[in-house]
Amino acid sequence: MSTGTPRDARIQTPIRQTLALLTLLVFSSLAVAATSLQKSPNDNNDYRLVELDNGLRAILVSDPDADKAAASLNVAVGSGNDPRDREGMAHFLEHMLFLGTEKYPEAGEYQQFIKSHGGSHNAFTAFQDTNYFFDVEAKFLEPALDRFAQQFSAPLFTADLVDRERNAVHSEFTSKLKEDGRRLYSVKKAGSNPDHAFSQFAVGNLSTLENTEENPLRPDLIDFWKAQYSANLMTLAVYGPQSLDELESMVRPRFSAIENRQLTLLKHPEPLYTEAQLPAKVTVDAIKDVRSLNLSFPIPSQDDNYRTKPASYVANLLGHEGPGSLLDVLKRAGLVEGLSAGLGMDTGSNATLEINMALTPKGLTNHDDILPLVFEYIDTIRETGISEQYFHEMQQVARMDFRFREQRDPVHEAMSLAGQLRHYPYEEVLSAPWLLERYAPKQYQAILDELTPDNVMVFILAPDPELATARETRWYETPWALTPLATEELTSGAPDVLAAQLRLPAANPFIPENLDMVTGDTMAEPMLLGTRDGLDIWYARDTRFGTPKANVYLSLRTPAARASARSSVLTQLLVDAVNTNLNAWAYSARLAGLDYSVYPHLRGVTVRVGGYSDKLHTLILRILAQLSDPALTEQRFEIARQNLVDSLENKAKDRPVEQTSEFIQTALLEGVWSTEDKLIAARAVSLDELKSFSEALFSQVDPVMLAHGNVTRAYALNLAAQVRAVVLDGNAITEVPRSRVRQLPDGETDVAMNVNHPDTGYTLYMQGTDTSYKERARFRLLAQIISSPFYEAIRTQQQLGYIVYATPFEMLETPALGFVVQSPTAGEQQIDAAVREFSAAFEDRLNGLDDASLAREKQAVISSLLERDRKLGDISNRYWREIDRNNDQFDSREQLAKAVQNVTKEALLETYRTAVLNRQHSLRVVTGAEPANADSELVRLMNLPLVTPRSGAGA
Repeated sequence: MSTGTPRDARIQTPIRQTLALLTLLVFSSLAVAATSLQKSPNDNNDYRLVELDNGLRAILVSDPDADKAAASLNVAVGSGNDPRDREGMAHFLEHMLFLGTEKYPEAGEYQQFIKSHGGSHNAFTAFQDTNYFFDVEAKFLEPALDRFAQQFSAPLFTADLVDRERNAVHSEFTSKLKEDGRRLYSVKKAGSNPDHAFSQFAVGNLSTLENTEENPLRPDLIDFWKAQYSANLMTLAVYGPQSLDELESMVRPRFSAIENRQLTLLKHPEPLYTEAQLPAKVTVDAIKDVRSLNLSFPIPSQDDNYRTKPASYVANLLGHEGPGSLLDVLKRAGLVEGLSAGLGMDTGSNATLEINMALTPKGLTNHDDILPLVFEYIDTIRETGISEQYFHEMQQVARMDFRFREQRDPVHEAMSLAGQLRHYPYEEVLSAPWLLERYAPKQYQAILDELTPDNVMVFILAPDPELATARETRWYETPWALTPLATEELTSGAPDVLAAQLRLPAANPFIPENLDMVTGDTMAEPMLLGTRDGLDIWYARDTRFGTPKANVYLSLRTPAARASARSSVLTQLLVDAVNTNLNAWAYSARLAGLDYSVYPHLRGVTVRVGGYSDKLHTLILRILAQLSDPALTEQRFEIARQNLVDSLENKAKDRPVEQTSEFIQTALLEGVWSTEDKLIAARAVSLDELKSFSEALFSQVDPVMLAHGNVTRAYALNLAAQVRAVVLDGNAITEVPRSRVRQLPDGETDVAMNVNHPDTGYTLYMQGTDTSYKERARFRLLAQIISSPFYEAIRTQQQLGYIVYATPFEMLETPALGFVVQSPTAGEQQIDAAVREFSAAFEDRLNGLDDASLAREKQAVISSLLERDRKLGDISNRYWREIDRNNDQFDSREQLAKAVQNVTKEALLETYRTAVLNRQHSLRVVTGAEPANADSELVRLMNLPLVTPRSGAGA
């Protein structure tokens, strides 16, 4: 059955009419191309807007240097369009469009084509939009687009696949039943205006997608597609190295075939909350040990204010983290851990402005004190926060970020452009996210006028709250209670001592003044400037992207960090103190385009600082000073320790496949300690112990530094001297070797875990024999070839679960292949039987692989390994990984690509038979099996010998 425009209707168009139409289209393209597009001076791509005769608008992006191409099609239809009696239909349609078209009827053909040509694909359904996207090796863009376009012009909606895929949607639903974020979202829906489409269930399950003789699903699906999907509601972005003319010639004939049903955009004029519902407090029961406070204020839609962004102006002040900010005052009082503010959902008619806080246990107990303090701060902004100076700071940073905008990978660029083309005029489609045209105090005031105590819905998420009259959400079975609030409860009782500390941000001292580029050519790779007092100093000048930015890494590797579970916990607590002490002071640096992180790892602690190079050194020196002599307080220690205990305990409530995968990493990675060992340590350590540990942590150190980007050699040497003076003075230099992976014994090791989740988790880890490039290449190539067929067989055909994938499971250059399944219906034995059946059948497919197909799959892996660097951070990260591997040739990816090219089919089959069929060195971790043996097996596995690095392994 054809669901697109009849083929003969397209062929029989009169010639004269066709010529006239082509003339009109060419003229239209030229006129649109001539429109002035606001483009970053750092953007060398060419753009064109194409308006097809069916109403679809497409933005074409020509990037001659791109090695990947991508496309994204956005449909202005989402879960808000779901019929009341078919909740989840938009999401279900998103699934079904991938499963066969008139021209390409095989259900897995699209995925297989994309995967076999070095790409990936996916889609998502939001309230008002559904977005479909893929990337692929650039030279295969046209055939990929051919398959992609067919999904919207001629989908098959094959009957048996309709019935199967509803199981996949149900599996997606059940996989998140115990996720607190999804549960809270279900309560927000339940507590909203029941006349608003937001109140509906968006995911869908076997009940809402019932498929019986009395209530068949396929006719409803086709009716929904015809009633909601139309070319005039679609915006397309296509990105590739081809010329604009070539891209247009690919797009026009394929996407013109999508029917224009001349539909209008669905409006949602109803308020998200009724006046009778506000103000109120909703308390929600959390599964994990998490505590949050959310204030949701209904405001008018901000779609038309994108040039002035009044909601962003107000949210930036509310969410500021500098000294005297709402977060700073609450955090120093031990009430709040984090705070953010911003626009929530925007339906085009109504929107929300949200303030979100992560609470401490003390903050949860005293949240009634926090609420009036929030309104105290809103009043402060209302009275004195509308400032032209603050606007100019925001505007200056936005213009600077747009001026030096760095490219993202093609698929994310395409996704953004397809969505932005739906909301903004073509000439502003690139610049709109950064636009701050003028100071708009009346608009800021209009937002603030909505942030009142009588116009707020407050949400409290906490474990085991007292719910006097508990309700329960229908599908997620989440207990919750609603309590009306009196406005005086929200305006009185703010602690005076805290209210007196509130103040608005001072002028930002970190906004860069010197944006010049350093002189000299970009270096091909880092050079070792020398080793000074044990500090290896790596440096690479890099100005290839024309951005005055740099990245600096400093790793303080120390044997003390991984000596025991206790030392691992103490290292985490010390890093928390450093980050907490820095946050308020350094927040202005983040706003001004600088970024930093201080994080623990298997070998010690690393500091990473990046962004505009002008004032980078100021931030680095402050971080070093704090790391050298951190302020440690009893209050912060207790909060940090409780946070760590909570996070460790919460691991037992993660998804089953997250727990099985973590077990494998804990068991096999040297230097990783079990969750139980870290819990015991976290409950026992004291502040005095942390202080002693802090003083001794870097007494023995193996330091290394990298300075990369818009900096000089002299800058790197000077910075190294300051590192030595501030952090390394008097410390003993030692050597801290990299961690390694434990070698599994011969045969299969089976582990069963106790996990409180209705789904079954299954992870099969199949380990290679060594870390050579040759062995790594075989496993990479094997994962590439097997991933799509595995997904097709286990998920699409057998419908064992929503979470199904085969993946490279490489850890620290030790290669492995992983099969991962999470199923709401099958037990671990049924999953394993299906995996064994697939494995046996796939041997014939692998054996029948011809030379051309093997070469294509090799190229897919190679193109992924050698994918072009698009921004400075990509290169910095790659250099830093090579330094960590002790590879001073900086050629790991080239070596691995060469090894992939040299893999023979015979070698691939040998690896497949050994690793997959015979499971020679494998570890199978499942949930739901009896008896559970995870604890005893973990002890045994952690005593296995280590994999020996082989020559050329890059380790």
